Amino acid sequence: MGLRCGMRSTKCQLLVTSLCVMLLGLSIATLSTVTHYGLHFTLISDISLEDNSYRVIHHTAFYLGICLSMTLILAALLSSAATVRESQCLTAMGFFCFALAFCGLLPAACWRYTHSSEVEDSMMDVYDRVYEEVRRNPSSFRRHDLTAIHEAFLCCGKHSPFGDTAIIEQKTCPPGQVWDAGQGIKMGNSWSRIMMPSSSSIKHASFLLFTVF
Repeated sequence: MGLRCGMRSTKCQLLVTSLCVMLLGLSIATLSTVTHYGLHFTLISDISLEDNSYRVIHHTAFYLGICLSMTLILAALLSSAATVRESQCLTAMGFFCFALAFCGLLPAACWRYTHSSEVEDSMMDVYDRVYEEVRRNPSSFRRHDLTAIHEAFLCCGKHSPFGDTAIIEQKTCPPGQVWDAGQGIKMGNSWSRIMMPSSSSIKHASFLLFTVF
């Protein structure tokens, strides 16, 4: 009797943990989608520069997030099925999915800590190039891109060592905005840090499943 209750308790723990992992996968997919299609990020990514490094980071982060979320959801489903049916085959497949998730998570975490400012720097590089092109040629088609950036990030120009920027800011800045563009982009880029807690959550959820199994 006690053994049977213990088995039921273990199964309930596994099912609850699998549900948490599935919700985690869904949250990562949602955050990846919101980040990918958010105005602040698509605006910088869609600017047609020959070497727009942010575009590469933008798309890579989205596809990595989607693949990771789908792997976690599949692992949760397999773990749930393995718990209900007590199948060793399904359990092995669930472990394999978690191994794939770890293989994708570890390089992403290492890149995040070794290139902590690369996303912000790439966004600022795109803005600087657009700004300087408009400064040199106020009638440039980039003027529309610059105005859109100022409106999206609620910022207004920057301190340029190459000359007076009052004319540019008057034509491209929304009324009443006094923030430097660097501050605006830093605040907009803070949305990308929403993804960071998910890495820790994945580690804890995966460790819990491995421990219980």
